[in-house]
Amino acid sequence: MQKLPLCRTFLKAMTIRILKHDDLLDFEQIRQLQNRLRAGNLTARSSSEQSVPSVVRRIIQSVAYDGDDALIRLTAEFDDIWLSPALLRVSLDKIDEVHNRAEPAFLVLIRRVIDNVRRYQENIMSRAAPAIRRGGREMSIRYTPIDRVGVYVPGGKAFYPSTVLMAAVPAQVAGVREIAIASPPSCDGDINSMVLALAGELGITEIYRIGGAQAIAALAFGTKTVRAVDKIVGPGNAFVAEAKRQVFGRVGIDCIAGPSEVVVIADDSANAAWAASDLLAQAEHNPGSAILITPSQFLAGAVKSSLEEQAGKLLRASAVAEALENYCAIIAVRNIETACQLANDFAPEHLQIMTRDDQAVLKLIKHAGAIFLGHHTPVSLGDYYAGPSHVLPTGGTGRFSGPLSCNDFLKPTSIISYDCESLAEDSADVIDFATREGLTAHAEAVRVRLPKKDEKNAK
Repeated sequence: MQKLPLCRTFLKAMTIRILKHDDLLDFEQIRQLQNRLRAGNLTARSSSEQSVPSVVRRIIQSVAYDGDDALIRLTAEFDDIWLSPALLRVSLDKIDEVHNRAEPAFLVLIRRVIDNVRRYQENIMSRAAPAIRRGGREMSIRYTPIDRVGVYVPGGKAFYPSTVLMAAVPAQVAGVREIAIASPPSCDGDINSMVLALAGELGITEIYRIGGAQAIAALAFGTKTVRAVDKIVGPGNAFVAEAKRQVFGRVGIDCIAGPSEVVVIADDSANAAWAASDLLAQAEHNPGSAILITPSQFLAGAVKSSLEEQAGKLLRASAVAEALENYCAIIAVRNIETACQLANDFAPEHLQIMTRDDQAVLKLIKHAGAIFLGHHTPVSLGDYYAGPSHVLPTGGTGRFSGPLSCNDFLKPTSIISYDCESLAEDSADVIDFATREGLTAHAEAVRVRLPKKDEKNAK
């Protein structure tokens, strides 16, 4: 995930301020936080002080023109790994080897997850509705899978092998026949063994040792080694996100992922330690935005104390501390209705609801990537196990988009069929409309098909 500009106005020395929604100064700070989340980090600077868009543009142009040579050069530049053209793609023998020596318990685990994801995706898959028939007219729709999909799996600091399952399984359920994975090589020049084992389990044999914007460019434009895809999915850092933005239109994309985020709506029935752990689970991404919205001043204070107590005990304590200092907030509101209004304004990637009446709160929610309902439903379930994909809209884009699913790999095509009599019946309206738009050829394409007067009389 991506890194936000520092936000020390809200949090200092790991102390989370409790912002009051009805306080004018605090309200302005809440709005600033919301705007920063929506901006993501596409305005960030690279180490050479060039903007991310300009750096990415150079990378894409280089790959588009120089192909494999550019991939090798850029991998050396950014990952300090020298690859030959033959090593850009992971061999089938290597995938089989890693899969065969994977820990049996790990394989049992991922098979359960695959089954959960597959069953959920099969249940929600779009299917053709019955055709509409009116006289000699028939209108219908069909869904066909995308031919070829690229899955980007982050490496390094933001390393999520679970992305393989959450992106590739929905594509397989949709019927996508060709799936290519791209992931940056580690310091030893190879792909993480969990990624290879997961791919092997899913029968994916096309994997590339390519990361960053150059991987997105290769998947979009193709090279001698990498064949171009039709759609690219999967999260990544600022350079990956910007690369997806720039190649969109040449290929489809799932979304432009920003910092990972959670909003927790909780009242005084919630367990403060549980709510704090949910916030910490998101802060662990670093960057990760974690926001508690509550009408309970007591809960706000209790969660604040629990956060500071739990944070130092975590494996990624320093990363969590940085995220807590920079990206998290506790917001006190007057009532649960205001909490829901504010949550809708944030339109978060993850929304947790822990209240006395979760169903009533759910009815007030309009915008969220994924909703986790009840005291016993942490976001971790969705990240790894429950079934829905964890590839979700961030930065407020839940206002107009949703989670990645099998339906994102299906192309709807409308089908229209008329017979001669139905065309004749509707021709006057079509000709009238086309003529009003000044498109006389459109009108003629209908008129030329109409029976001539002599033909009508003969009949």
